[in-house]
Amino acid sequence: MNHWIVAPIILPLLLGAILAWQSDQQTGLQRWLSLTGSLGLLLVSLQLVQTAGQGQVQIYSLGNWQAPFGIVLVLDRLSALMVFTTAALALLVNLYACSGDDSRGRYFHALFQFQVAGICGAFLTGDLFNLFVFFEILLIASYALLLHGGGTQRLRSAVHYVVLNLIGSTLFLLGAGLVYGISGTLNMADIARFVQQTEGDSLHLMHAAGWVLVLVFGLKAAILPLHFWLPRAYASASAPVAALFAIMTKVGLYAILRLVTLIYGPESGVGSAFDLGLLFGIAMLTMLLGALGAFAADTLHSMLAWLVLVSVGTLLAGISLANEQSITASLYYLLHSTWGIAGMFLLADLIARQRGKMAARLRTGPALGTPARLGGLFFIGAIATAGLPPFSGFIGKLTLLQSAAGQQAAWLWSALLFASFVVIVALSRAGSQLFWQQGATSAEPPPPLQVLPYATAAVLTGSAVVLLLTAAPVLDYCLAAAQQLMQPELYLKQLEGGRT
Repeated sequence: MNHWIVAPIILPLLLGAILAWQSDQQTGLQRWLSLTGSLGLLLVSLQLVQTAGQGQVQIYSLGNWQAPFGIVLVLDRLSALMVFTTAALALLVNLYACSGDDSRGRYFHALFQFQVAGICGAFLTGDLFNLFVFFEILLIASYALLLHGGGTQRLRSAVHYVVLNLIGSTLFLLGAGLVYGISGTLNMADIARFVQQTEGDSLHLMHAAGWVLVLVFGLKAAILPLHFWLPRAYASASAPVAALFAIMTKVGLYAILRLVTLIYGPESGVGSAFDLGLLFGIAMLTMLLGALGAFAADTLHSMLAWLVLVSVGTLLAGISLANEQSITASLYYLLHSTWGIAGMFLLADLIARQRGKMAARLRTGPALGTPARLGGLFFIGAIATAGLPPFSGFIGKLTLLQSAAGQQAAWLWSALLFASFVVIVALSRAGSQLFWQQGATSAEPPPPLQVLPYATAAVLTGSAVVLLLTAAPVLDYCLAAAQQLMQPELYLKQLEGGRT
């Protein structure tokens, strides 16, 4: 077995335990340990991407118990890509936090590592119940991280966030229990094989269980009408926490993608009667709502939180089209939106620090200390986020538009272009208010711009340029991942040696 597959889970879990134990130690030691672990995770993820690129679906059987009776981790191109996206984001966000944000809570680095472990575990697991377990690990860590730094607004947002996710966790157990009661298994490949072979009442119950799980994953992804927790939570979180949360909605979307392509996909025969048209309609509404929310936002952080919803709707649209080209576009756009919006959250924090009492409010405020550096970076981030050429956002959206056909193409073009136009207006207005419409100079000079936080925000925001320059190989990898997803028989081979 390839033991590197389990490393993205074991490494941050062990490191989180050590950091929690060493919480009374000096901050420098915690930072060194946390950064070393994040760098190690990135190196491991690169190894997994290279391994998955060979085209085989690799299985790691914990305790050497074969599927479907034992717990398995599954490495394919999709899971490797998601782990790499998480690792790269975690390292850069960790660097930003080490500039001072981490000192506002003694358990920040421990919680950070636990959340990363939960996210990586959710991407790698091949078992439905362990998907629930990793969901709970990342959610429990996120509850505490949302409170990082304190404050009444964060407390209110955290209570709202916790209550809704507890409801979602209860529904997850209900859906998983229903699946197990009908099929007698929680291994996702075994569930897919059961759906292919069953009929009658059992099939109808499996469809009902599938929609319960879609409801749960939709809550995690914040699709309409389950989105109401996200804008407040993301807008009130500290900058590094909000940036790390950029990958959180992608966990729910990843789970929906697995359901659509593996269990209820075209290869499942009569079990494929999953109404993807409903998901497509929800995607359009989520996209439009996010754009209108960004237009109406009164703070930069709130606007960015609504822009996360725009990306969620865009990604869900590609997933619901369920063809190789649309999934390819979605995976490429996922990289762009995750890193890009995380960089914008970090940049928003740097801008707020230089505006004194006005902070991130979209109102006329004092002149910034370094308007050229911050303004230039905001300009690049705004163009990329809005999907204007030539950056990666434009490539992702154009590829997605080209993947639609017939009536769906008309709806997608209309919704995506309108949402993009509204986002352009919202970002243009925000840039004008932050960098052009400046009032009297503040009595207190703005603090100097620190090199490390700015460099970290620049790398994440500038990922749009990197993805542009590497568009051909990245799209090739995403296409190969999409083709692998559309051939679930490769995934089902993990059952060989177990149940036949």
